[in-house]
Amino acid sequence: MRKLMIWSACGLLAVAGASAVVRAQTPKPVIELQWWHAMTSANNDRVNKIADGFNATQSDYKVVPSYKGTYAEILTATIAAFRAGSAPHIAQVFEVGTATMMAAKGAIKPVYQLMAEAGEPFDPKTYLPAITGYYSTADGKMLSMPFNSSTAVLYYNKDAFKQAGLDPEQPPKTWPELFDDARKIRAANVTPCGFTTSWMSWIQIEQFSAWHNLPIGTKANGLGGLDTELKFNGPFQIRHLQNLIDAQKDKVFDYGGRETQPDGKFSSGECAMALNSSGYFGTAKTNAKFAFGVAMMPYYPDVPGAPQNSIIGGASLWVMANKKPEEYKGIAKFFSYLSRTDVQVDTHEVTGYLPITIAAYQATKESGFYDKNPGREIPILELQNKPPTENSMGLRFGNMVQLRDVFAEEIESALSGKQTAKEALDKAVARGNAILRQFQKAAS
Repeated sequence: MRKLMIWSACGLLAVAGASAVVRAQTPKPVIELQWWHAMTSANNDRVNKIADGFNATQSDYKVVPSYKGTYAEILTATIAAFRAGSAPHIAQVFEVGTATMMAAKGAIKPVYQLMAEAGEPFDPKTYLPAITGYYSTADGKMLSMPFNSSTAVLYYNKDAFKQAGLDPEQPPKTWPELFDDARKIRAANVTPCGFTTSWMSWIQIEQFSAWHNLPIGTKANGLGGLDTELKFNGPFQIRHLQNLIDAQKDKVFDYGGRETQPDGKFSSGECAMALNSSGYFGTAKTNAKFAFGVAMMPYYPDVPGAPQNSIIGGASLWVMANKKPEEYKGIAKFFSYLSRTDVQVDTHEVTGYLPITIAAYQATKESGFYDKNPGREIPILELQNKPPTENSMGLRFGNMVQLRDVFAEEIESALSGKQTAKEALDKAVARGNAILRQFQKAAS
């Protein structure tokens, strides 16, 4: 290496390397925070925008979002990564994974502790009650940060309604009306199918039951204890599944898959209506080449008290345990950024997910956004339709990924004509209860 010769009062100094003459102060390294998520399409773009927005507000931390598969895959991968000592800092877990995350002893850092230790302003009362209650302990301590909260709504193709002679400004309010409109659309040969549904278990069992004030399970659908038992094989749920089975015979209804697989059936124009998450709005707006509307979920008018209130879906952000104090400080700052009114308003208006704070909802309403965009307030109106009952506060069942697979297997068997609606739901409940007992034993 060439030596730089420097004369000084102390004599000749031999310094190896010119860079040693004046050492620049080493810049403080940016702390990266890994964020695993399950968002695709337009919602993936939104995740990246949120991360970029936070990263631009400061130079100490960098949130790095990574798509890791479906909700179910994220939950499984996160738990496996924690056991292997390689968990991300933040994991997006769907709402029905709450019980599993709560039972994963030592795996999480509760949000209320995170924010307090980091000295970040935090008050659970600033968030929408229907959302915070789902992710909190019985005494109101928030365990995870609400992120992409949603509920189920009805999307309908206004152009298809016009072609079938239906009023595009009058979507069906009840299930009998929806079946009737779908039959008229099929009779007019406007679209290959009348309606479809994404998230079969979530919408056609869980949301359906809550919307009709029917129990999904005992103990307030699991919110009241691990010794809950499934109860969604009642006469109204059986009748509804049988109606879907009958409607599928001539594609008045068309089943397309267990989760998001049916999404394209609506956005492509194949099905004139679809039950889906309110968070699907951004994707529908991007991909649909026709005018569409958003309406409340239909209900059966002969079910006492219906409609009740819907329950939340979507996901929250869980902070994983065993991270460094400075990393937790960065996560807390990120969560404060997420909760900012401007961030929440922008995300809500673009994606269709709910604004998680009361301030963001009020700001959106006061701006006239809902007046200019009919249907966009519907998810919030559904959640607040009536004071929640034990049947409509939400659900907290362990091993929900396995449960939904069981529900889907039995429903698919019925839709293919291999068993009746009653047989399908009876078996789904029996098999599901066996899984719940396993979870209860492991979590005790």
